[in-house]
Amino acid sequence: MKVAIASDHRGYNLKTRILDKLVTLGHEAVNFGPNDATSVDYPDFAAKVSKAVADHEVDRGILICGTGMGMAIAANKFPGVRATPCHDEVTAEMSRRHNDANVLCLSAELLSDHLVDRMIEIWIQTEFEGGRHARRIKKISDLEQPR
Repeated sequence: MKVAIASDHRGYNLKTRILDKLVTLGHEAVNFGPNDATSVDYPDFAAKVSKAVADHEVDRGILICGTGMGMAIAANKFPGVRATPCHDEVTAEMSRRHNDANVLCLSAELLSDHLVDRMIEIWIQTEFEGGRHARRIKKISDLEQPR
């Protein structure tokens, strides 16, 4: 699986750990920046990953900021992106199983390294259930259409 990953300055250190984790799990990890911990604006990096996901250049994306919430708000402005801020193993699993989330948004400051590792493993491995959930995802996609 090809996974784009980006952060803001607060998430830079966690991003470098996750890049290594993805490679260890056998996936292609694409670093969309930043390249150091200098202060940056998170919407700029959310846009890079979200555009790549929306354009099907990558299979999924991971975004990291202080809370994960700002990245999710920015990412969800892109049609076809279903970005979810997750904070534990259950939300990581259910975001995939029921919501077919294609962008995982994480907090750089509120999660332990062990928990992040488990969440990445679960989020990468969990398949979308489809069925009644597919109908709901279609309704979300319909909301993205011009009125």
